[in-house]
Amino acid sequence: MWLAWRQFRTAACVVLGFLIAVGVAFLVTGPHLVHVYDTVVKTCAAKGDCDSVTSTFQGDDTFLQHFGTVLLLFPALLGMFWGAPLVAREMEAGTFRLAWTQSVTRQRWFLTRVAVLVFAAVVATGLFSLMVTWWSSPFDTLNFSLFANFDIRDVAPVGYVVFAVMLGVCAGVVIRRTVFAMGATLVAFAVVRISISHWVRQRFASPLHLTQAFQLPFTGNGSVKVGNGLKPGDWVVSDNIVNTQGHVIGQHGGFGPNGGIGFEAIGNGRTEFVGVGVCPNKIPAPTGGLGRKDLGPGQAVQQALNKCVAHFHLREILTYFPPSRYWSFQWYELSLYFGLAIVLGAIALWWVRTRMT
Repeated sequence: MWLAWRQFRTAACVVLGFLIAVGVAFLVTGPHLVHVYDTVVKTCAAKGDCDSVTSTFQGDDTFLQHFGTVLLLFPALLGMFWGAPLVAREMEAGTFRLAWTQSVTRQRWFLTRVAVLVFAAVVATGLFSLMVTWWSSPFDTLNFSLFANFDIRDVAPVGYVVFAVMLGVCAGVVIRRTVFAMGATLVAFAVVRISISHWVRQRFASPLHLTQAFQLPFTGNGSVKVGNGLKPGDWVVSDNIVNTQGHVIGQHGGFGPNGGIGFEAIGNGRTEFVGVGVCPNKIPAPTGGLGRKDLGPGQAVQQALNKCVAHFHLREILTYFPPSRYWSFQWYELSLYFGLAIVLGAIALWWVRTRMT
């Protein structure tokens, strides 16, 4: 244990210094953000100026708001620079011959090193995630963005780092070359993370479904927003628009090759609902044409467009998860990555005991 710490202390001190710097920055700015949110943003509805207040609030400390995304790379970096060299460095330098011929067995040597490494990684990532989650809480509450920041909040990053470290250790054991093991760790970690976040996470539980008549809800800036039957914070897995025959004609609230929603004048006073068909009624053309950015102005235009859309009897089918599933998904993902880490650790231990000489 003493030797494991001596070889690891430099890397640990570097990460500790980084966490201290981040903690100081968050402690200096965080209380002010909470105070502004509680005293100004929460009460903006009574004063009728929420748009300007929230816009100003979201413009504060933009660097630190985006800095939280470093937590996406943090586990991968620890896996590369802490996990991969653990055994590969010993093999390259030849020091394993001395280490594995002492009174301590190679199994105990390996388990001790891994235990120190994993414990330090869990503590470091847990503290980093705690700081980011606490500092970002006013923005998350304002934006209803639990699922949007799922990967850099709460306990999920701890699972990522345990998996990343064990992936690095396993890569170092098998490849035996530090640089190559670091590269393999980064690539494999990215593949697994992307696969789970895009295809596995949404299968942790059965989603909810909402079917409704497709409408064009106009916003104040003239843009079109779909999925108006959902609540803020819902995680939309799929958003499909189907016609009367049940055929999907749009995905994620969009039509056509570019996924947009638009209307286009095609001559003779006719207008095409792009990707759907020709409108049966005439659409008054605003200045600049009928592009998406021009849909908002003019009540007559809005009424005509709504009549056109209603003619096609389109349905919007939404598949989503409510915010109440957030914490169960966090624990599911943590458990999944812990399980993968245990498998990798078992493979690495077996390889050290039986395949390395």
